[in-house]
Amino acid sequence: MYKQLITVDPEIHSGTPVFAGTRVPVKTLFDHLEAGDPLEVFLDDFPSVSRELAVAVLEEAHAALLPDAHRA
Repeated sequence: MYKQLITVDPEIHSGTPVFAGTRVPVKTLFDHLEAGDPLEVFLDDFPSVSRELAVAVLEEAHAALLPDAHRA
């Protein structure tokens, strides 16, 4: 079953992709990870994003960017 992970709505942050059901931009997760923060720091900073949702978005991004990669 498909679950919507990301919402793009012109009424929310001018259409910036956000985690579904929140106003938290997806880019914020990648910014945290790029800065070297563990996922826990992001989740603590943005409690409206569940661990399940954050991990699902990361898995979808991985699959989209590296379609032939295999999970470790």
